[in-house]
Amino acid sequence: MEPVHVLLDKGVVIPCPGSVEIGNDVVPDFIAPGVIIHTGCKILGKDTSIGPGCEIGFEVPATIENCQLGSEVHLKGGSFSGATFLDRSSMGSGAHVRAGTLLEEEASGAHGVGFKQTILFPFVTAGSLINFCDVLMAGGISRTDHSEIGSSYIHFNFTPHGDKATASLIGNVSQGVMLDQSAIFLGGQAGLVGPARIAFGTLLPAGFICREDVENPGQMIVPKPGLTPGDSKTLQRGVYRSIDRIVLNNLHYLGNIKALKQWYIHIRQDFLSRNSFSQACYGGALKRLDEAILERVKRLKELAEKMPESIRRAKTERKDSFPEHIKRQQYFMDWFYEAEAALLATCPESVGEVGRDEFFGKWEHVNRSDDYIDSIHALPEPTKEKGRIWLQAVVNEVVNSYEES
Repeated sequence: MEPVHVLLDKGVVIPCPGSVEIGNDVVPDFIAPGVIIHTGCKILGKDTSIGPGCEIGFEVPATIENCQLGSEVHLKGGSFSGATFLDRSSMGSGAHVRAGTLLEEEASGAHGVGFKQTILFPFVTAGSLINFCDVLMAGGISRTDHSEIGSSYIHFNFTPHGDKATASLIGNVSQGVMLDQSAIFLGGQAGLVGPARIAFGTLLPAGFICREDVENPGQMIVPKPGLTPGDSKTLQRGVYRSIDRIVLNNLHYLGNIKALKQWYIHIRQDFLSRNSFSQACYGGALKRLDEAILERVKRLKELAEKMPESIRRAKTERKDSFPEHIKRQQYFMDWFYEAEAALLATCPESVGEVGRDEFFGKWEHVNRSDDYIDSIHALPEPTKEKGRIWLQAVVNEVVNSYEES
């Protein structure tokens, strides 16, 4: 029997069966009865799982390949590959969602949104015509009080030097998972140059290209005048100057990914085990986080490999290079090759052990529901603080290794 007819027989709703392609490797039991698959859609991949109440391709055809969808996920059209969508998340038509993407509960994007290696915490909302790659974004407490990415926003993740050590942290994990932080607003028709760290409560105005970190929470950034027409300076591709901010921002990002993985293993798993579809989302989320760790270490390695040539040229070509810049590039290169295996490794159980055990002790006595968001909102502040201490210790383990090696 044709795969599409197998799905019809098990209660999947396909209004125009002749127009829908179901791959031979798709497992029928991984598609819940009642899922709606509209005209022109393709469902592909042995790892694809689509949970109850999902609707695919309502606005324009959609291609789903090796993605995991929780319940009531709406993907209205576009291409989705190697991504995980938790309950009630959604994307508009014209989406291009690629590997390493994880949308948590009620996160969403409107039409014409591109994501790759992107993690959005609950409620984070992206407008239209957005390109977001290599970003983790948190903030907000509900669908009406959420972090916002304005329409026509770009995260710039490729440098003139040809590297992608540019991941940006908008919010953070240790505070963000508690779903109690001030929302972040990224104004439309604007951009962020990675790697950057942006604090909770930040407002970046429309039309503004942010090139710096915003480390103090609750700030509205007032743009400075840029270069006037006709101003210029010599560009020497491949010749780096100060390297520490780039490296440290990447390590903060990597540490936050490792902290989020610990959160999934110890806390999220309880909420993502109620049925086979949520279990598939749990496995998918862990895979996305492992992909993010591999990606970040890969990009740091590529950066380290550029250092010998940068140092050579800085000494021979760039008269404004400071000896300290060259010294730090050499330090980074030497440090990375010693640290690479540890950066890839799973976080040791001893890291943050005191805060973790205290958090678990209180977590067991919290009046939790089956709903993840309601349960986190119900946590008393002292319990949340123990959790923050635990998760931040995981981040610090990664970041501090740069200066302690």
